[in-house]
Amino acid sequence: MTPQIEPDWSRLEEEFEVWKQEGRVLPLWWRDDDAIAPTTELETLSLLSEKMGLPVHLAIIPKFAQQTLADMLDDTFIPVVHGWSHENHAPSGEKKMEFGEHRALETLLNDANTGLERLQNLFGGKVQPMFVPPWNRISPAITQNLASLGYHAISTFTPRKHALAARNLSQVNTHLDLIDWRGGRSLVAPQILVDQLTCDLQDRRFGKTDATEPYGILTHHLVHDPSIWWFTETLVERLLAGPGHPWHFTHAHAAP
Repeated sequence: MTPQIEPDWSRLEEEFEVWKQEGRVLPLWWRDDDAIAPTTELETLSLLSEKMGLPVHLAIIPKFAQQTLADMLDDTFIPVVHGWSHENHAPSGEKKMEFGEHRALETLLNDANTGLERLQNLFGGKVQPMFVPPWNRISPAITQNLASLGYHAISTFTPRKHALAARNLSQVNTHLDLIDWRGGRSLVAPQILVDQLTCDLQDRRFGKTDATEPYGILTHHLVHDPSIWWFTETLVERLLAGPGHPWHFTHAHAAP
């Protein structure tokens, strides 16, 4: 893993020290999107997860998920549902969405239901009933109906406004996306990521965001280059040496 220019970690380390003095703990989780089959990148992800002691919630695209993926998946991975086919149905010029208001509600619900059923057939009890909409966007009408399909949680991006996205449906988001999707699809400038993380932790400490929500690192193993692998390992290692404690979703964390 190729090192990049080291960011200045001092402000983050100072924030870690405040958390330590105040006895604060950061539940830390990891979500990685777009898996469908075994790859060398997925093997690298598994090895890194095992090394860090932090399981990966692997958001799998149900329509294209292969039996070979089910055969190789070990305990470092927690399968969750990543939409149905990861296809964009939004009109040209609008933000990409698979589960937006561009199709009939019945069709959308059928896709979400079929996605969960297919992964349960492939992965059995390993699957956690968490719905991850592609591009982290979803129509409120779909969200309101996910629990009736058997989902216990939904995960998008940015700090949640409420612990429940709908009745009987927990909201557990991701917060730090390491990839610069608009600027070459490599690593976001490391200093920007470190500064964002520092601000995120301060917002929690000051009560500006929900301090009880697990803090989510978001990756996409299929597009990782050496700089992304390097920063992922470096960041997770520092977080776990600081206030971070590994967290993973189970039925026990589901909404009452």
